[in-house]
Amino acid sequence: MKILIQNAVSLFVIVIVLLLLIPLNSFILDIFFIINISVSLIILLISMNIKESLEFSIFPSLLLITTLFRLGLNISSTRLILTKQGSAGEVIAAFGSFVLQGNVVVGCIIFIIIVLVQFIVISKGAERVAEVAARFTLDAMPGKQMAIDADLNSGLITEVEAKVRRYKIQKEADFYGAMDGATKIVKGDAVMSIIITVINFGAGVIIGLVQSGMSFSEVLQVYSIATIGDGFVSQIPALLISTATGMIVTRAVSDGSLNTDVATQFLAQPQAIIFGGAIVGLMSVVPGMPTIPLMLTAAMLLSLGFFARRNMKLAIAHEAVAQEAQ
Repeated sequence: MKILIQNAVSLFVIVIVLLLLIPLNSFILDIFFIINISVSLIILLISMNIKESLEFSIFPSLLLITTLFRLGLNISSTRLILTKQGSAGEVIAAFGSFVLQGNVVVGCIIFIIIVLVQFIVISKGAERVAEVAARFTLDAMPGKQMAIDADLNSGLITEVEAKVRRYKIQKEADFYGAMDGATKIVKGDAVMSIIITVINFGAGVIIGLVQSGMSFSEVLQVYSIATIGDGFVSQIPALLISTATGMIVTRAVSDGSLNTDVATQFLAQPQAIIFGGAIVGLMSVVPGMPTIPLMLTAAMLLSLGFFARRNMKLAIAHEAVAQEAQ
């Protein structure tokens, strides 16, 4: 069991390679799709709860593995879609039916929008940030090394502490250099998903009309659900991973997680929250505006702002009492 755990990643990569070659039945494919979504969600949550990027230093390699896994599932689902007349498991059918809602055009438009959001907004932004972060990290290395040597020579730190700081600097350079390349994988994955979706639909139409003798309306109904469902099953994990990539490369060193930092820094500005609530409240009296939603939003913002301001005053009072006691 211990050997199996130690080699779990190697075995998983072998499974991914087998997905490209061995046909899977729909039940196993459903399990793999659920695992893919679950792992992507876990990665996103981890990226939101780390204090600095090096706490998740395996992310570049993990990004490559999850992308290969997703592409392997795409190939397996394509094989089932084209050989089983669009029957590629319950997960794909559920996603396709839910998104299409009986309208193929709307489903295709929503899918294209999601892919473009991932490709143009998230992936492109994360790619640029990773490139700049890698460049700045490498440029700052000599200065950081000199600062460590100066602290060591002046006796501010020990030799052991100097080694730890040098190791961290080297790890940062390696990490951001790897992230610069890993973001290209995210971008390529978005392009590949579009290509696979077009192939699935085009080949499905040809097979349905020529080989199966189905009518065009039947082909459109069967293969549109399978194609759009397959696209969404792959794009949702891809979107989660892309978002996690953006959070990792934009994460600055902090004393808390992203959740803690956002709550702390927002609540540290109660006046802004109160003014925002007041402006939203004024918008509710504008003719034609949705009054009830705006009033509810204004009430929540004002309550949050006054609550934050009261807590700040209490904290200042406690601090003053503590200083007087000293």
